[in-house]
Amino acid sequence: MDGAEVAVVGGSIAGCATALAAHRAGAGRITVHERAAGHLADRGVGLAVHDARYAELAAAGYLDAGMPWVQLTTRRWYVRDGVAPLGRLIGVMPFPFRTYCWGPLWRELRQRLPGTVDFRTGVTVRQVVGTADGAELHLDGPGPARTERFDLVIGADGYRSVVRDAAFPGLRTGFAGYLAWRGAVPAERLTALDFPGLPSDPWAEEDMIYAVFPGGHVVVYRIPDGNGGHRANWVLYTAPPADLDLALDTPTSLPPGTLTEDLHRHLAHVTDELLPPYWGGLIRLTPPQECFIQPMYDFTAPSYTAGRLLLAGDAATVARPHTGAGAVKALQDAAALEAALRAVPERPDALETYGTERGAAGRAMVELGRRLGRTFVQRTPQWGTLDQAGLDAAWAAADGSGAFGGRELKD
Repeated sequence: MDGAEVAVVGGSIAGCATALAAHRAGAGRITVHERAAGHLADRGVGLAVHDARYAELAAAGYLDAGMPWVQLTTRRWYVRDGVAPLGRLIGVMPFPFRTYCWGPLWRELRQRLPGTVDFRTGVTVRQVVGTADGAELHLDGPGPARTERFDLVIGADGYRSVVRDAAFPGLRTGFAGYLAWRGAVPAERLTALDFPGLPSDPWAEEDMIYAVFPGGHVVVYRIPDGNGGHRANWVLYTAPPADLDLALDTPTSLPPGTLTEDLHRHLAHVTDELLPPYWGGLIRLTPPQECFIQPMYDFTAPSYTAGRLLLAGDAATVARPHTGAGAVKALQDAAALEAALRAVPERPDALETYGTERGAAGRAMVELGRRLGRTFVQRTPQWGTLDQAGLDAAWAAADGSGAFGGRELKD
């Protein structure tokens, strides 16, 4: 890697982490290409990191206690029960996770990149062409179209990756048949939730909430807002009405402000009729223009490497968010990539090993996401009949491998 010229396509969490990995491994010139021209730190959705995975990533230098976080310890499962504000508690499970806000976490990773890294925004990588000793990037904006050559190209450009298309032409994702509605409510808005019989402390800071209903569930947890306060982050999983033509065969998302009236009516039905009143009310505190939808897709590339093209994060594997390991997987990819790049002088096959091992980890997370989706969205149990033992059995059947939160990072 000494003096090698490396391009990173994509400047989000995976892109910043893999650029840091290349720098630590001794790369010469590192150039990050991010197509968004806006400020990525403004993104406010939440993510969670298992305590054990945090310890590994902190030891590897990709997370640390200086990054704003909230500690969770307990997961509580509620089902609608008449007018009871919170619903009926059907089970409690340990939940040793830290939660983060995407924007502040990205900002911390971005600030860790040295000034020698050329971080370009508003640049679109139109095409990637692999060569015998590197790769060419065909670029648009700012300025005229141009072509640049690099010794190594890292694809961290998400589920619509142009690098993956170059490495594995024809690989396509599959729509899972349901959606995730998402939003984040500033903590001060929660005081508007006033229901008869509501406990004075309805929701402890350390709790992760699962509110379940036939055909889906919502998860709710607190995240830092980056300014010393909290937001209530929520993700609601359920299928859209069958009569809506959303054209989701091609990977896409529905950003804030683009949801149709039919989609908003369906969300209102779920919050008003299927969820316990408090948790439905919490979702309604998110204005329609702040809600967005993430359709569920899953896939994994056959390998994370193809010649001088490397993949990381969602460019390599997209697993459904049920796994609790999306950010973990991306940061683990960066840590493993750094180790592989360092090892290349002694082990010429180190990058191939990276591709094989991370590919196996990605496939395991995809399968876990599919099992959790089947159990808790597509073929939900009769929640009203479950007690703690029934809930424990349902969870054990879905997460039989114990991989929830991410697999252990290999040395």
